[in-house]
Amino acid sequence: MEDENETAVTEFVLIGYSGRPKTRMGLIAFLTAVYSVTIAGNVLIILGTIADPRLHNPMYFFLSNLSFLDIGYSTTSIPQAIANLLEDKPTMSFAMCYLQMSSGVWLGTTECFLLAVMAYDRLIAISSPLHYMLIMNKRLCIQLAAGTWSSGFFLGVIPIYAMPARFCGRNVINHFTCELIAVMKLVCSDTSISQLLMFFSGSLTLLAPFAFILFSYLRIIVAVLRIHSSGGRLKAFSTCASHLTVVTIFYGTAIFSYIRPQTKKTHELDKAISLFYGTVTPMLNPLIYTLRNQEVKGALRRLIVR
Repeated sequence: MEDENETAVTEFVLIGYSGRPKTRMGLIAFLTAVYSVTIAGNVLIILGTIADPRLHNPMYFFLSNLSFLDIGYSTTSIPQAIANLLEDKPTMSFAMCYLQMSSGVWLGTTECFLLAVMAYDRLIAISSPLHYMLIMNKRLCIQLAAGTWSSGFFLGVIPIYAMPARFCGRNVINHFTCELIAVMKLVCSDTSISQLLMFFSGSLTLLAPFAFILFSYLRIIVAVLRIHSSGGRLKAFSTCASHLTVVTIFYGTAIFSYIRPQTKKTHELDKAISLFYGTVTPMLNPLIYTLRNQEVKGALRRLIVR
């Protein structure tokens, strides 16, 4: 039973950069620029993929899913983060904080699986080019995409609500958003089971897809080296390099944040890493894919001309 002196938490106070007005103003300008580029870049990729028949294939179907996911991922955190940074001691209701936290976890987990699916798509395209469209047919692509979104929800969101946490009146979050790790530091009840569940869930959603991606790219490298044409090898490496760059940035920061022992204190490095994978990565995805992909650049040029 709860202690009589226990105070129910109805709102959270986010003090990530309280008392540091210059830092907050710099972050507001930075987040505004990042969010604008993120939305513009990902919307252009979605419109270009829809409008250009040359991009109506599995690779760009999954790229459109990634762009749509990045729009949602950044929208769940950046606008609210900017609003929080405008105040010295911003508050968020309990329900709104949990909604932001669970939405971010859902979309982040979905991206883990989606990047693995994109690696599988590249593996089939390079190792079995003649049977690519037969294997990666429309029905399978839709099933894979739906599977990533549903898996992200069940493995990311359900555990958060399946094990309710008690906060015992503690409601001050040393962060600028309701990020999962920052919120869980306030829990006063026994967190051993929840930490074990978080580690298991993180291993399943981060390490398993990452291992699958590495395995896929080892097979891709072997397949590319068998291509006799130097132009074909260069094109294959160029396409895969874009995806591998995204994977390295996203998984590197996410694994460092979640697959390590957690403490009750929030350090500046934790906030910086959260800022990077939560805001910068969704902006980099369209830039990486468009700068290294001639087909996407061509489709965007034709879209802008029209």
